[in-house]
Amino acid sequence: MSSLANLIDELERSYAELQARIADPSVYNDHREAAAVGRRLKELEPAQRLAQRWKEVSADLEDAGNDSELASLTAGLEHERERIEEELKLALVERDPADDKDVIVEVRQGVGGDEAALWAGELQRMLARYAELRGFKTESLATSENEGGGVKEAVFAVKGDGAYSVFKWEGGTHRVQRVPATESQGRVHTSTATVAVMPEAEEVEVVLDDNELKIDVYRSTGPGGQSVNTTDSAVRITHLPTGIVVAMQDEKSQLQNKQKAMRVLRARIYEAERERQQAEIAANRKAQVGTGERAEKIRTYNFPENRLTDHRIKLTVHRLDQILDGELVEFTDALQAEEQRRGFEAGGF
Repeated sequence: MSSLANLIDELERSYAELQARIADPSVYNDHREAAAVGRRLKELEPAQRLAQRWKEVSADLEDAGNDSELASLTAGLEHERERIEEELKLALVERDPADDKDVIVEVRQGVGGDEAALWAGELQRMLARYAELRGFKTESLATSENEGGGVKEAVFAVKGDGAYSVFKWEGGTHRVQRVPATESQGRVHTSTATVAVMPEAEEVEVVLDDNELKIDVYRSTGPGGQSVNTTDSAVRITHLPTGIVVAMQDEKSQLQNKQKAMRVLRARIYEAERERQQAEIAANRKAQVGTGERAEKIRTYNFPENRLTDHRIKLTVHRLDQILDGELVEFTDALQAEEQRRGFEAGGF
């Protein structure tokens, strides 16, 4: 109990300090600082409200213990305090500050040639359908198809409160085991596609210096390399300090392609910095459900057995058709629960 009371005291100190900072004119006039403080305040508000309620119930319990006429209320108050404590522990588990952000998702074919490209296209549709089922909006940013009707690369945005907290679990290598349509012998092949999920960075979070950008324009091309546009509307942007390159050609306007490329570039730079910081944290505390890296095999989709296995939490279901139609909430919930469990352990609860 005392450790929780100490945590509540620390929470209230932090909340009061943040309120003082947001009221400080020097912070208020610094848009980046104000946005960061505002986000942190918003993150702490649920825990702050629970802490106030916990203190009220604790005071009522003390009063009931000192008054024989109120003694009958003790059991109910104790039950209420225990319920609040469990909610408060959840609220105090350190959240990823990017959880509330919109995301940019990149799906790429992996190992397996045309079959891998077909699988990448199915994965992209599954994730877009999942976004729709969760009430999020999607926006296509770029799609590169191969001549076999599959997808070499698809980039799209998912917009909605908490989008990153849902889609971050999709990052990694998705392995499929099935008989390809082109397989005459009926043999099962294994192919892969990779998914990268990045929080969409706001302009104030990643400021790009024009002097650090190399921008090339060229004519867009379709499958097979033929030119599909008579003007130099395609845009390739290289961020010289990091070497990150983003190319966009889906729009007919050079300006629109540049704007989309800048959004993806910001997200990639933001994610690269987050990965660097998280690597430092993980070196001291292994509290992650997998690393989320593209090279890590996170799931296997086995068509002959109608089976999906998530290797991070050892969860297997036999309803692949529903999964491919976007019904992933069971996996998201299980992965979030595991993250919270590890957060409890790391927090000493």
